[in-house]
Amino acid sequence: MTENLSEKYREKIARFILMDDIFMNKVFEDKKCAQLLLKIILEKELTVTEVKTQYAVNSLQGRAARLDIWAVDENNKLYNVEVQNENEDATPMRARYNCSLIDANVLKKGGHWDELPETYVIFITRNDVLGEERPIYHIDRIIRESGKEFVDKSHIVYVNSKIRDDTSLGKLMHDFYCKDADEMCYNELAIRTGYFKKNEEGVKTMCTIMEELIEEGRAEGRAEGRTEGRAEGRAEGRIEGRTEGKLLMIEMCKEFGVSLVETVKKIAEKFKMTEEEAEIIVKENW
Repeated sequence: MTENLSEKYREKIARFILMDDIFMNKVFEDKKCAQLLLKIILEKELTVTEVKTQYAVNSLQGRAARLDIWAVDENNKLYNVEVQNENEDATPMRARYNCSLIDANVLKKGGHWDELPETYVIFITRNDVLGEERPIYHIDRIIRESGKEFVDKSHIVYVNSKIRDDTSLGKLMHDFYCKDADEMCYNELAIRTGYFKKNEEGVKTMCTIMEELIEEGRAEGRAEGRTEGRAEGRAEGRIEGRTEGKLLMIEMCKEFGVSLVETVKKIAEKFKMTEEEAEIIVKENW
């Protein structure tokens, strides 16, 4: 890794927040951080026994998914936490899909449905996706005629990160937007964030991850006969796609030599826009 490239990565690491995929993945692969996150959101005591980030769940006949955070507690309850900056990636249908994928993957072949564990699918969203100006939404099935709970042990939770008040949840959401570990409310998150931003070994780890993503993109580009610059842009898009939205993604494409035309295509694909809409945004910020 060249000195200039390393410095460029360091500058970007300094700007990372927990709403950014690549940084969130590293912070919450730590059990203490994942446990704190779940305890605050669900307001209950639990012990995380296993946690993975970017956990792949497969579908034999349909679309697979990669879960941001996958955790298991001491009672074998399962938790999937998704951090979403775009409303389109946190729709009720996406929540339903995650629930179905999890169920299909945890039930062993020949197993009985009564063996399905209790599951929680949690979305932390940049915007108030459900639109009722609440800090948190709990979604559970009920029997409409009686109002009684339909006990299928499947729960969906939406956390609105726009509300950052003095409650435990509000302070947690505040921490999700802190660039400086010293400004965080929760010590577990501050220690982990500080490690990857200020500790030399932690910073090197982040730089290495970013470099590996770039190299992965280059390899894919060569294998598929694409230009190296385009492959770098795609990999960098994975890093920055959710960092600060469309503008940062455009900035990264420019820095790594991705053409305007290819940038338009990437913006359109990432943010589910038409190419005409994406072209307007790209040209305004090129």
